[in-house]
Amino acid sequence: MVEALPVPQGEGADEPEFESAEESAAETVEDAVEERSADVPAEGHGQRLDRWLVGLAPEFSRNHLQGLIERGCVWVNGQLARGASQRLQAGQRLRVQLQPTAESQAFRAEALPLQIVFEDEHLLVLNKVAGMVVHPAAGNWSGTLMNGLLAHHRAAAALPRAGIVHRLDKDTSGLMVVGKSLEAVTALSRMIAAREVHREYLALAQGRVADELFIDAPLRRDPVSRVKMAVLAGGKPARTDVYCLDRVELDGRQYSAVHCVLHSGRTHQIRVHLASRGHPLVADGLYGGSPAFGLQRQALHAARLSLNHPISGMALRFDASLPQDLSDSWAAAGLPPPVLQDRGG
Repeated sequence: MVEALPVPQGEGADEPEFESAEESAAETVEDAVEERSADVPAEGHGQRLDRWLVGLAPEFSRNHLQGLIERGCVWVNGQLARGASQRLQAGQRLRVQLQPTAESQAFRAEALPLQIVFEDEHLLVLNKVAGMVVHPAAGNWSGTLMNGLLAHHRAAAALPRAGIVHRLDKDTSGLMVVGKSLEAVTALSRMIAAREVHREYLALAQGRVADELFIDAPLRRDPVSRVKMAVLAGGKPARTDVYCLDRVELDGRQYSAVHCVLHSGRTHQIRVHLASRGHPLVADGLYGGSPAFGLQRQALHAARLSLNHPISGMALRFDASLPQDLSDSWAAAGLPPPVLQDRGG
């Protein structure tokens, strides 16, 4: 859905800096498989195979070279290497196929199904599915939104991060805006920094959430668990407005359907803010949420996106209904389909 909607101004913030996908790819090794051979010198006698290979191919990490040994890409005197710890003898002939690292292939175009809800020459709005990673990173070097965008339009390769200007967690579904031209990416980055792109979410939280809950608490990386964020002094300012839509009690436990309005866009913001008030999201194990209603991921969906078009200035608003898994969980909880009220940004 796209409709006219006045978008209020937000507070200022630092503007993010990006590298283009093309520049990032240029910094990696060549994708072609290279083969190298060498004889073990006298000083290499008795060394571990993996340690000696680091000298033969110093541009690769020892961990990657160990992986090549395990995959059968290394031969000693014409025989497959027995393992990374194999001890070498002077005069042995080594041959290695230097397969590219996963990182070096991360910025490749992949034809992926993208749920596009709006597109013109400057702008693309999509409904990200749960389970899709936004940017390539360790453990997810392919199948990401960036890979899909590189396949969707050729100009993405020359744009900062293929035009991506904000993120959603892997297991959060919903609306994202992407720039398709450098002019739009630059404008969108500034708009996001100035809080002029407004994002609203639907979630299922544990416990009885108050009718209105305004959380203004700084967030920073958890010093104990680096995969988590935490409400801590000295963190970056973060504010979330929470409005309870419905409540239900099942088997002695209470649950609340909530509408969350972001005033900042910190990592895991809604998840951490609600958990800090004793209301972790259903199935959000990282922050203490318990499984319920058949959900396999945190019950969080980016349901509304509002902004002025970065080029034309036209006011836009997009709504995305719950995906099937969340719709099923709402029904399993006995909750009516959620209806977003106009709360502003």
